[in-house]
Amino acid sequence: METTDIDGSYGEGGGAILRLAGSLSAVTSKPIRIFNIRSSRPKPGLQAQHLESIKAIAALCNGTLSGAFPGSTEIRLNPGKIEERDISISISTAGSIALLFQSLKLLSISLQKGIKVEVKGGATFGKFAPPLPYTQNILLPTLRKMGFSGSIDIKRHGFYPAGGADAIIELNPCRRLQPIFSEPLGKITEIKIHSIANNGLGKAMVAERQAKEAESILKQFCGKIESVIEYADTLCPGSGIVIEARDDRGNILGSDGIGERELKAEIVGERAARRLKETIEAEANVDSHLSDQLLAFMALTKGESRIFAPNITQHARTNIWVINKFLKPDFEINKADRCFEIKCSGIGD
Repeated sequence: METTDIDGSYGEGGGAILRLAGSLSAVTSKPIRIFNIRSSRPKPGLQAQHLESIKAIAALCNGTLSGAFPGSTEIRLNPGKIEERDISISISTAGSIALLFQSLKLLSISLQKGIKVEVKGGATFGKFAPPLPYTQNILLPTLRKMGFSGSIDIKRHGFYPAGGADAIIELNPCRRLQPIFSEPLGKITEIKIHSIANNGLGKAMVAERQAKEAESILKQFCGKIESVIEYADTLCPGSGIVIEARDDRGNILGSDGIGERELKAEIVGERAARRLKETIEAEANVDSHLSDQLLAFMALTKGESRIFAPNITQHARTNIWVINKFLKPDFEINKADRCFEIKCSGIGD
């Protein structure tokens, strides 16, 4: 079969091109060559989390992989038949486990039985990546509406820069995807705040302060706000917050933030809450990060899917470009009052 060439510097130009192209290669059995991988980044080429992601894809699809080494700017993957077997992955850095999950989730449509992926190391709260609790509480429930079946169990949290997390990813067969066709955002009925910090930050009440600041901003939208406070034994100090909001139409929105040195806990909570506030005020029914992660499933689904996003990110446009290299779904983007409607007529059986 002819190899599909993909320019890794296109559009957003980050690791998402590698992750999405790798997973689509596995499920469509199309060989790929990705070049210029992360060429515009301060550290171009494959870093630890990108390397582990593409190696995991290759292992699960019995593929032949070349060019997979630290710093590489070109890889080739010739996929084989997806094999249902458990694997273990070790991430020596604070690479994002959530981004690893993004690499693997599409493979569920080709499984005949469930698989388990054990992840040692990496971060549940890393820089420039969605926190793993966001994946658990916002992405997974939305994908389940489309027929996806899987779970994530966090055994131990890990913060940037040390990592050291421990998690189990389970993927089950997803034999028939259902379109997601939803209405614009309805009335917010529930907001839940997950605020997490290292044990050593308990005396300073970092997790409580993150949550309290977020509550003060979001109480205008919902009188029912639940804050879950957690302190964790981690390799290094750190904190993070994930906020989920649900409406009376079954939509789920999310927002998140990560603590950094010299950044007050209140600012972490405020920034996350304001991003969610902007999404709610735009009457979008998915946040911008969630819309990016639904596009490939929409393309593989038979029938028309529709979501409303607060904006069209460079990630989203790049993902659509990658998807069109493998499939020929019909994406349509329209301005819808204060948000954007994304429609897709998928190619599923």
